[in-house]
Amino acid sequence: MILIYILGAILGFSILIIGHELGHFTLAKLNGVKVEEFSLGMGPKLFGIKGKETEYLIKAFPIGGYVKMLGEEEKVADARSFSSKRPIQKLSIIAAGPLMNFVLAIVLFAIVAGLRGFAIPVVDKVDEGRPAMTAGIQKGDKIAYIDNKKVSTWEDFYNEVYVAKGNEINMIVLRNGEQIKINVTPVLDPKENRYIIGIYPSLLEKPNIAQSMGYGFQQTKSILQQTAGFFKSIFQRKVSSSDFGGPVTIIRVSAKAAEAGIVPLMYLLAYLSVQLAIFNIIPFPALDGGWIFMLLIEIITGKKLDDNKVGFINYIGFVVLMIIMVLVIIKDIVSPINLN
Repeated sequence: MILIYILGAILGFSILIIGHELGHFTLAKLNGVKVEEFSLGMGPKLFGIKGKETEYLIKAFPIGGYVKMLGEEEKVADARSFSSKRPIQKLSIIAAGPLMNFVLAIVLFAIVAGLRGFAIPVVDKVDEGRPAMTAGIQKGDKIAYIDNKKVSTWEDFYNEVYVAKGNEINMIVLRNGEQIKINVTPVLDPKENRYIIGIYPSLLEKPNIAQSMGYGFQQTKSILQQTAGFFKSIFQRKVSSSDFGGPVTIIRVSAKAAEAGIVPLMYLLAYLSVQLAIFNIIPFPALDGGWIFMLLIEIITGKKLDDNKVGFINYIGFVVLMIIMVLVIIKDIVSPINLN
């Protein structure tokens, strides 16, 4: 039975890759660029279908994908080559991949909200004897800020309590139109093994389309902010290697989500779609972000970069990424993240 969940997880993650590459593919076509290959997966070819001018491939390892365009890696004297296009056209093609992942995340979060409703940062219940009650938080209070950070979703609140790790947090809640400052210190709940203050959110059970889409936007924005905080923690050396996972961890987590049901899996896929977009806009050669960085230099300076040199830089970047990917996979296998 677990094999079915793993296959479901792989299929779900493949949808994110297809969405990303479809963004590149669509804008390439709109800009008159010839697409030679549309690949799902990496490594040896399993099978493919040859279209009018594009070969559609499925490869052995479901850890990525790519769209191969004419003239992407070197200068080609052809009106339909990527290298012949203006910088702004190239930028639109490259940026379309991450943008598609953001759009996909918003839509998936909206669907999840429509199916099950969603928690909002308005207090529905306060546990007796917990820090929230002691601090004076009441049912109906709307959580507006924590430590001067705006709270738009319940997940924003949850994340700030998690990050505090038992340190006092400064909250501003709205009560009858009035802003009230409250200081509260989270405590560790031994049963759930997480820090809490003892409150429960209100649930918007049957949101309309506008409310669901609003949740999708807010949730995507919240994850962006949380990820920025995570990168900040990395630079501050507050994150250990045990907090990192790669493709194997993604499949394990996704399989657990698939086992829990289609809605949890969709929520996880939406989350991963945001992470995929963020990863791809990192300004590193071979990633979309590397291309975007170089194209912005061209647009700002008005000077064209050497296509062959750009192709070589991207090739080296691709090799480095593959080496990192192999190391991460080995780490995933030798020292897996505890998901319990």
